[in-house]
Amino acid sequence: MIVAGILVLSQFSVVAQNNTNSPYTRYGYGELADRSFGAGRAMGGVGIGLRSSKQINPMNPASYTSIDSMTFIFDFGVAGQLSWFNDGINSQSNINGNVEYIALQFPITKRIAFSAGILPYSYVGYSYGSVLTDNDVERVESFSGKGGLNDLYAGLSIEVWKKRLSVGANFGYFFGSITHSQDVYVYPFTTSVSERRDQTVDIRDFKMDFGIQYTHPISKTESFTIGATFSPSKKLNTETTTNTYQYVSSISSGVLTKGDTINTKTYDLPNSIGVGVSYEKRDKLLLAADFLYEDWSNARFAGSKDDFKNRIRTAAGVEYIPDHFNRSFVKRIRYRAGVHYSNSYLKIQEKSYNEYGASIGFGLPLLDNRSLINLSFEYVNINPDKGTLSSGGIVDR
Repeated sequence: MIVAGILVLSQFSVVAQNNTNSPYTRYGYGELADRSFGAGRAMGGVGIGLRSSKQINPMNPASYTSIDSMTFIFDFGVAGQLSWFNDGINSQSNINGNVEYIALQFPITKRIAFSAGILPYSYVGYSYGSVLTDNDVERVESFSGKGGLNDLYAGLSIEVWKKRLSVGANFGYFFGSITHSQDVYVYPFTTSVSERRDQTVDIRDFKMDFGIQYTHPISKTESFTIGATFSPSKKLNTETTTNTYQYVSSISSGVLTKGDTINTKTYDLPNSIGVGVSYEKRDKLLLAADFLYEDWSNARFAGSKDDFKNRIRTAAGVEYIPDHFNRSFVKRIRYRAGVHYSNSYLKIQEKSYNEYGASIGFGLPLLDNRSLINLSFEYVNINPDKGTLSSGGIVDR
């Protein structure tokens, strides 16, 4: 039954790979996904120090033991994105959306809990181009990309000190494909040859993530939790395929003129270390903050160590419930807000960008007062270094 459920979850990866339309995803693994669920998403993306009996939190597998002994949790998320991009000369706006994650969680014994699901690791999606003239010959160059990486995980958490200390691990199947395409159209089509080049990187491998959480009771209704996570670096099993096609007219079918498959290029995931803290006043107030460090500078991409820089991410958030036991629906809503900051792991023409975000959200209780519909709204501003994007778009490499 569990195996069948995990296989069903894996099918969502096909529809969860195009949640962006950003020219920055031309590089590296694309845009890194926010891996928090539910409450954490509306609280700035926190999760390392969060423990909740009503929420799945794969950011720290040690959190799974917080589930009640007779509870089964099923969770899925749908995301929509409205984005604007402007390089000072050109601008574009896009709307994207899709199923983002799906997961389940349940206790095995009083001190052991299990969770499984699929969540995104990165997104790739972009399309841009320019018209160039060389010796009175006009040509159009366009660049596009799609795909992304996914993490199909199964995790266990063990409570080694009752209601105090828990440890956990996620065992993940890391998979996905990223395709970059470059088209060159030369005018007029009737007398010239146009070309298309597709490069696809397929990734299939296993990875592990580890977590620990300690909860210190302050009073009967208050507690303080500190958590830590570690994801070891990983050399990925990859296959890169490059195909070149030629077209002799605008309506002709492409003829494959060159194809090549390479298995020797090295692609890595970095060491990742995170710490998080939270303060909870049961059924009233939750405060949380996270810090994440990723050692991207030592990670290879297509055999090179020059593409990435180390990344940090900080986040903080709050959840407030006016009156959990009141009959008024409005007073039982969980009101949430958060902020976050991160720098990009990418180096684009030796430059990078910073990301600032703010979010608000609501946990809407259903009739049983145990199930929730979580809504969140986030504003993110990407502030690139001057000169990160050229006037003609990102330069292909």
